[in-house]
Amino acid sequence: MDLNALPLGRHVDYPSHYDPALLCPIPRALGRDAVGLEGGALPFIGHDRWHAYELSWLDARGKPRVATATLTVPADSPHLVESKSLKLYLNSFNATRVENDAELLSRIAADVSAAAGAPVQVALGLPAIDEGDEAGAESIDGLDVAIDRYGPPDATLLAADAGDVVEETLSSALLKSNCPVTGQPDWARVSIAYRGPRIDRASLLRYLVSFRDHAEFHEQCVERIFADLLAVARPERLSVEARYTRRGGLDINPWRATPGHPAPAAGRDLRQ
Repeated sequence: MDLNALPLGRHVDYPSHYDPALLCPIPRALGRDAVGLEGGALPFIGHDRWHAYELSWLDARGKPRVATATLTVPADSPHLVESKSLKLYLNSFNATRVENDAELLSRIAADVSAAAGAPVQVALGLPAIDEGDEAGAESIDGLDVAIDRYGPPDATLLAADAGDVVEETLSSALLKSNCPVTGQPDWARVSIAYRGPRIDRASLLRYLVSFRDHAEFHEQCVERIFADLLAVARPERLSVEARYTRRGGLDINPWRATPGHPAPAAGRDLRQ
């Protein structure tokens, strides 16, 4: 697939009418092949939770409505949805009359599900801001470590102690990568919950910082982190969630976990 042909990074006329054809699906297999996840059963469950801050439409009498929305795309869908195309699609409702909220949600769910290739959940509103780390999470950002590798991501930096099995949640707000199309920076806080050999925290921080000059979509970065931790630490249970900051009125929150792991509570960071 030619990434340069995507709406992202190109001038695109502002949509003047409702148009589901604006949605641009990207095969997840493209990123998974690069991580070594091609073929066979996926080693994770999960979803991509999108927060839309700029949603407007006309009611049945032509009066504008505004709202926010949360869209949840399953990780096993064959496609992810390119972010600018989703922004353009949502904006295509600006001059469109919709009978009621239920019709709006039904139409968005049907269109995005068709693009993703799997059922997508859509609801008006956003989860509450939870001011950062979930209960019991420990930030590794204060570690006094020297770092000199900023890309490509280097799994050899990771280390774990097989003789010390723990259950803990670690977090870092220092994850940064770049859009593979525009080169613009993407910022996120990543939360890693696991049970298994203790992950060396300094090695984990160096590894996460090694994404700093790396170009990859949000969802692919999270799957890479999950796959690398699973291969190196071999935990019994593992959950990786990243909360990316907003761009173009949207933020993306990919979550991947070993099967059976409960989904993290939906929330937003202060930076979002």
